[in-house]
Amino acid sequence: MHKRTLLRIVPAVAGVAFSFAAWAAPPADLDEHVNAVIREQGVPGMAVTIVEQGKVVHAKGYGVRKLGSPEPVDADTIFPTGSTGKAITTAALAVLVDEGKIGWDDKVIDHIPGFQMYDAWVTREMTIRDLLVHRSGLGLGAGDLMFVPRSSLSRAETVRRLRYIKPATSFRSGYAYDNLLYAVAGQLIEDVSGQDWETFVRERVLKPAGMGTSTTRDVDRWATANRVQPHARMDGGFRGVGKQEVLDERQSLGANASPAGGVSSSANDFGHWLQIQLAHGALPDGKGRLFSEDASREMWTPQVLMPINAYPAPIAEATPQFSAYALGWDVRDYRGAKIIEHGGAVFGVQTMVVLIPDKQVAFSLQINSEDGVVLRGLTFELLDHYLGGPKRDWVGDFAAYKKARVQGALDFLAKSKTEKKPSRPSLPLNGYAGKFADPWYGPIEIRQEKGRLRLDFKQTPNMVGTLEHWQYDTYQVRWDDRTAEPAYVSFGVDADGKVDRITMKAVSPLADFSWDYHDLLFTPQGGG
Repeated sequence: MHKRTLLRIVPAVAGVAFSFAAWAAPPADLDEHVNAVIREQGVPGMAVTIVEQGKVVHAKGYGVRKLGSPEPVDADTIFPTGSTGKAITTAALAVLVDEGKIGWDDKVIDHIPGFQMYDAWVTREMTIRDLLVHRSGLGLGAGDLMFVPRSSLSRAETVRRLRYIKPATSFRSGYAYDNLLYAVAGQLIEDVSGQDWETFVRERVLKPAGMGTSTTRDVDRWATANRVQPHARMDGGFRGVGKQEVLDERQSLGANASPAGGVSSSANDFGHWLQIQLAHGALPDGKGRLFSEDASREMWTPQVLMPINAYPAPIAEATPQFSAYALGWDVRDYRGAKIIEHGGAVFGVQTMVVLIPDKQVAFSLQINSEDGVVLRGLTFELLDHYLGGPKRDWVGDFAAYKKARVQGALDFLAKSKTEKKPSRPSLPLNGYAGKFADPWYGPIEIRQEKGRLRLDFKQTPNMVGTLEHWQYDTYQVRWDDRTAEPAYVSFGVDADGKVDRITMKAVSPLADFSWDYHDLLFTPQGGG
């Protein structure tokens, strides 16, 4: 759901990219190549869909649904699709726009009277369009810890707490990716339609689109036998490095944020979705429309410029000249062509959706791991195929780029340990114990248990860990759930020797931005 940078194929013959024809048909050796890639990169399973000139020309699964199990991925195997679902939430809004029930530039407070941002002026001016384009003034990933890695909060309560998150910049002044305002969009759909986001999307988007295997609720996905299991690497120093492991699929993101990325889908269903996108809203059977051409035009029109940070060698040519965010879609250029795309990631699964409108070509790539090198590499190899670019081993290049980043992070962490100052905490253990709360996240509790401190994020089920002294009044929390990102926990002590504030930040320099510990400020509560 959260949008990771998917930079994590090695061809069948080392050093030689597979041969792509310059036009029309999918690569002749696509099956052979994908099988080689997932084997060499350690990705358990993958699904690939390609649409050309309005027809699904490829929809196929590769590998297995779960490491150690024989069940194969096929064209109907469903994967969580993460933030690629933002385009589906936008399509749901488009249905309501076409029916005249809302307008893209309606004020949010006209449909959710209790909606409130930190700043009163922004509250009054925020439009439905603003919810979708990451220009609200919120910081990168602000508020994600209300649903990452899990949550007990309702969507309505999550939306209510938005008022406590301080902006990082002024309203509409720039781009910063967020998930939280898509949760607001989902609540708006419910308030306008009378159906919750899950039901409305299933009945008004997925079913008309012919996406019969797709789901909007975790319980429905878990009830589907033909589904993947998530995988990640966690034992190599930090997340993303080490041995591939199967994750617990039920320790999933909070449903409160499902409008930002809670759809699960298959290769066959993605075929229908890509057909509809290329046809500007027309249904594949030719018997109607999901949304209007006007809505399609709105969804693909750039709204806010995205900063361009040049990639280094060996992937420098992946740097766009133009990059912007539209309504649930990224818009950029590559080899002179306009590319409409969006990546998506939930823990242990990643997806990439790419449209080349001028060529009437689109494709989706799904993997049941976090090894995004496969997604980014295959994306550029397919783009080169359809845009007539030279043959190139993009996966190998992305793998080299990832290797350098990982080594840099490992070096950083090693240096942090050598530079740690010999010191003692200023308080006894019981001096740090108590109940604390952050205005938007809510309560935590620190308890002294058997000679150690334990930290409990009360509204995130099973997010409990042990505090290990780092230096001075800073500790590291090592969560019982190894999939949760370790963090520094720093205590502020007042003149009376009592804790008056707690701040946090992720330990790993490559931690996903959704672990927005740095936005938290805990203060003592009653009994703390």
